[in-house]
Amino acid sequence: MAKTELKQPVIEEIANTVKDAQCVVLVNYSGLTVAQDTLMRKELREAGVVYKVYKNTMMNFAFKGTPCESLCEHLEGTNALAVSADDATAPARILAKYAKQYPTLEMIAGVVEGNYNDKAGIEALANIPSREELLGKLLGSMQSPIANFARILNQIAEKGGAENCAPAEEAAEEAPAE
Repeated sequence: MAKTELKQPVIEEIANTVKDAQCVVLVNYSGLTVAQDTLMRKELREAGVVYKVYKNTMMNFAFKGTPCESLCEHLEGTNALAVSADDATAPARILAKYAKQYPTLEMIAGVVEGNYNDKAGIEALANIPSREELLGKLLGSMQSPIANFARILNQIAEKGGAENCAPAEEAAEEAPAE
């Protein structure tokens, strides 16, 4: 069997992984210990992110003709791919968290929803909260006015309700009309 025939399944695997991905982040993992890498992989896996190390030449062939083709220029050194099919921010968020803890880990570039992002773009993406957090904040902001209105009605009811409002109405009626 020729070498190219052995490499073809790996190239197809990479191409299929990045084909429908929401987010693909290229990361330089050199300098991480096995324990650090294992901890990071566990968290990525729990978030539904595929994290794999491939040869740069394999990634180069797999990226041809995909939105990830712009990542080919960064394929030097020890690189790995973090790919998420569902959450566009998860790989960047988790990798940024570990990059702060372990300075040897470096996010190089990425493709988010078909758009190329350099290192600065991926780091900015890492600061965006997850979809669930954003929906929670939206729901909280929608509930806030209703909750405040309910508290005010409750305070009025505790103070005696409409009975306390009566003197103000009577004072308005007693005022001379001009």
